[in-house]
Amino acid sequence: MLLGALVNAATFASFTFLAPVVTDVAGLGELWISVVLVLFGAGALAGVSVAGRLSDQRPGLVIAIGGPLLLIGWPALAMLADEPVALCTLVFVQGALSFALGSTLITRVLYEAAGAPTMAGSYATAALNIGAAVGPLIAATTLSTEEGNVGPLWASGLLVAVALLIAFPFRTVVAVGRSAEVVQ
Repeated sequence: MLLGALVNAATFASFTFLAPVVTDVAGLGELWISVVLVLFGAGALAGVSVAGRLSDQRPGLVIAIGGPLLLIGWPALAMLADEPVALCTLVFVQGALSFALGSTLITRVLYEAAGAPTMAGSYATAALNIGAAVGPLIAATTLSTEEGNVGPLWASGLLVAVALLIAFPFRTVVAVGRSAEVVQ
């Protein structure tokens, strides 16, 4: 649940502050804010769709590939945010990776607590909500730094790095597929 909260914190740290990245950093007009948000949403849909097919049997694959790519993607977006094509491409990719990884981590919670699905769902939802609330608060602290409007993107990279550092010692537990209890 902590990993899911951290990934969701990273997701919403950047998502919340995309508008100034689009207008001030990339120099695009206000209409482009909607375009970029739609691209992020389309990426999220793609990520959940792909992860939904893989997470039951191969969550380790999603985590092993998606985690490091997500970690690389936030700083890449921070460095390339002034390039509109790179911005739009990376926003889509980061939306896909964020929701693929986040949904896979939450799926692990649900499978580990198959005997208490309502409780697992409640706790998993609470973890996501905590991440969605804390991430933007952390990101907001970066706006007054020299990084300015791309500070939240760097904060997202840091949050994903923390999640991966925590996950590494537990990689065999996090990567396990569906439990036999669920397969029945």
